[in-house]
Amino acid sequence: MKELNELLGQIGISKVKLAKYLGVSRQMIYNYLELDSLSKWPQEKRIMLLKLLDIEDGNENTIKNIKITSEYLENVEARLNQNVKDSGSQVFNYKNLTKEEQELLNDIIFLIKEKFTEEKNKDTYYTFLYLYHVLQSLDNVKEIKYIFAYLSKKTGFTSPNEFKFDETKQFILESIIFTAFNLYNNGGASKSKLVDSHNRFVQEIENDKEEKLSRTQQLNTVKLQALRELGYTEINKDNASEVLNRMAEIQSRKM
Repeated sequence: MKELNELLGQIGISKVKLAKYLGVSRQMIYNYLELDSLSKWPQEKRIMLLKLLDIEDGNENTIKNIKITSEYLENVEARLNQNVKDSGSQVFNYKNLTKEEQELLNDIIFLIKEKFTEEKNKDTYYTFLYLYHVLQSLDNVKEIKYIFAYLSKKTGFTSPNEFKFDETKQFILESIIFTAFNLYNNGGASKSKLVDSHNRFVQEIENDKEEKLSRTQQLNTVKLQALRELGYTEINKDNASEVLNRMAEIQSRKM
């Protein structure tokens, strides 16, 4: 299997891509590649791999004699992407996405599905529930992007000196996060200070919730007043513009 591993590396097929192509987990790919020969692979997966590499059999000499040309690379890439596209297009419409965006979306979906399939526990569920919440807040909290960038750098996927967003703000936040992680890992902060800090964190969140609730209640009150003044019982597509204008007028009166 040494020749196969080397070939996959030379033509740039990652374990993630190969796993998606074969319809198995990344761990299963590692298990397959640990076997002595392709003959020990499940027949269906072996045939798919041979088709991908455009060879009749998987013996070492056949793999070793493959001539890697630009045309060969293009053909392998086309077969690889077509299979992934066929499996994903049943659910998602990729019409307005670039090739890079399509590949990224496929990779994200594949990894999430793999986690849910292989790790049947509440930690996995809540991890992706929190991620879902964070993604919904991207437009309102710009620092989320900076935190994602920091984690990408910290885990070795991105150069530490690469800044795709606001460089100054990224630099500042990354430095602060780095210091915070060092305190966390080294236990450098006192328990009393941590408790005090967390209490302030909780209080700030509670204050934000109260403020949002208050604004919501105020808007509901203004909406009801506008409906009464206009003689309506509800807001709908026919009267929405009129009601919203009356709400703005009521608020300006109070100011």
